[in-house]
Amino acid sequence: IVGRELLDHVNDYLHGVDRVAVIYPSALRVTGEAIKDSFAKVQAIGIEIPDAEDAKSAEVLQFCWSALGQAGFTRNDLAITVGGGATTDLGGFVAATWLRGINVLHIPTTLLGMVDAAVGGKTGINTEQGKNLVGAFHSPIAVLCDLNSLETLSPNDYISGLAEIIKAGFIRDPKILELIETDPVGATSPGWPHTQEIIERAIQVKADVVSGDLRETLGTSVGREILNYGHTFAHAIERVENYRWRHGAAVSVGMVFIAHLARLAGRLSEENVSRHIRILKAVGLPTKYPDGHWPELLAAMQIDKKTRGGLLRFVILDDVGRPALLEGPDPSLLIAAYQEVVNDGLHA
Repeated sequence: IVGRELLDHVNDYLHGVDRVAVIYPSALRVTGEAIKDSFAKVQAIGIEIPDAEDAKSAEVLQFCWSALGQAGFTRNDLAITVGGGATTDLGGFVAATWLRGINVLHIPTTLLGMVDAAVGGKTGINTEQGKNLVGAFHSPIAVLCDLNSLETLSPNDYISGLAEIIKAGFIRDPKILELIETDPVGATSPGWPHTQEIIERAIQVKADVVSGDLRETLGTSVGREILNYGHTFAHAIERVENYRWRHGAAVSVGMVFIAHLARLAGRLSEENVSRHIRILKAVGLPTKYPDGHWPELLAAMQIDKKTRGGLLRFVILDDVGRPALLEGPDPSLLIAAYQEVVNDGLHA
C-alpha cells in the first residue's frame, strides 16, 4: 500500500494475533515506541536495534531471538519492522527464523526501503565475508509505504533511494526514466508531483519479477536476478569501503560499471551507456570510483551470490528493458570497464 497516513492500516493485520514485536533502529526510537504503544488489544514489545548496516549481524539477530523468546512469541504472532532497508533485512530474517517463520509486516521509512528492501521477501545479515550472504526468503504479509516519512529523509538518503528506482527503469519500465529525465532536479524531492508514480512503478517492477521467480532459481534464464542489475560491483564497493557508502550510491556506480562492461562485450550501445551516466549524474548520484582497488573489488565479486562454480555472472542490458546474463567475461573486459569508471568514462 502506497499513500499517506497509513499507520491506521496496521490494525487490519492484527486479527488472531496475541503478541506484536516492533523492531526499529535507534534513530527511530520515538516512532517505533509510538507504534508499539498504539496497540491496545495485543501484547506489544519494542526491540531496538543499531542503525543502518550495524544491525545486520549475528549478534543483533541473537538479541532479537532472545527478546521474542522471553516474550513467549508463538507462530500466531507478528513482527513489524519500522525503518530502512537494513531494518527490513534484519527484521525479516528474525521473522523467517523464529519458529521457522512467523508473519512480518514492513513499514519502510526510506525511499530505498519502500522500493527495494521491503518488497520481494529477501532477508538477511552480513558476515565478514560479504553482504547478505546469510539469509532467507520470507514474504511479508503487507508493506505499508507512508510517503509522509520521506519528508524527514536527508537529501543524500533520498537521492540514494532514487538509484533503485532508476534501476527499475533500465531493466523493465522505461517510463520511469522518461519521467525523471523531464525534471531530474525535481525528482530529487519527495514533493515532486511524480514521486508516488515512480515509487509505485518501481514497486510494480519488483513485484512482477519476484512473483515469477520468488527464490531466484538457478539456471540460464533471466529471472529474479535482473533485480541485481549493477549490484555485483555495488556490493563489492560496499565491502571494500566497509559499508561506509550508501547502498544507492554504490548501485549507481555499479550500473555504470556494468553498462560499460556490456558495451565492451558488444551487447549495449554507447548511447545507452551515456544515458546511464546522464540520468544518474542529473539526480546527483556518483558515476565514478577511485583507481587502485581492482584486486579487492574482484575478490569481493568472486564471492557474490550470483557466482556459479567460480564463474562470474553479471546481469547486463542488451537494450533498455532487455536484461540478459553475461557469464565468465574475459578478465580484460572487466579491467577495461573498471578503468572507464575510474576515468568517469564520459560517453555522455
